[in-house]
Amino acid sequence: MAERAAQELEDGMYVNLGIGIPTLVANYVGDKDITLQSENGMLGMGPFPYEGEEDPDLINAGKQTITELNRTSYFDSAMSFGMIRGGKIAAAILGAMEVAENGDLANWMIPGKLVKGMGGAMDLVAGVEKVVVVMDHTNKAGETKLLKSCTLPLTGTGVVDRIITDLGVLDVVEGGLKIVELAPDVTEDELRSKTEATIV
Repeated sequence: MAERAAQELEDGMYVNLGIGIPTLVANYVGDKDITLQSENGMLGMGPFPYEGEEDPDLINAGKQTITELNRTSYFDSAMSFGMIRGGKIAAAILGAMEVAENGDLANWMIPGKLVKGMGGAMDLVAGVEKVVVVMDHTNKAGETKLLKSCTLPLTGTGVVDRIITDLGVLDVVEGGLKIVELAPDVTEDELRSKTEATIV
């Protein structure tokens, strides 16, 4: 999924990667001229370090050790969020717990179970040009995460542009979700059967 998400990136883009699967996108950028931004104050993140080469002072927003590039710059979080809120970041690749057919996103809290804090997600979905969600199509109980409307507290309304799951790629369009491509060995019937959201 992370490898597929990396295909969404084009030369010259400034991109923020969310916690979870999206952080792996850094390993698939290849020779594209992409600048990765982390809201904890880093512009120009490299891929994950090899074992034994970790620097505990170099971390992303998910507290994972990362590497720097020869063009990396550092700044405080106020400057970082100024970039996000000021529309300077072209895309955000985020994880999600639920996405609704109209592009509503819930990715920060399961009341009574998981309350990890909003982090930068609300600023990101409001401030970037393109929001790509990368997530498993169903939860651990096998229930779909692509719904007619979200049941969890929202991060943003109508903010998601594209969804990449283990079953395929879908775009948020007028009236619901449109299948862009299917994952290898996945049929359209399987994807539809595991999706509550309207597929147009």
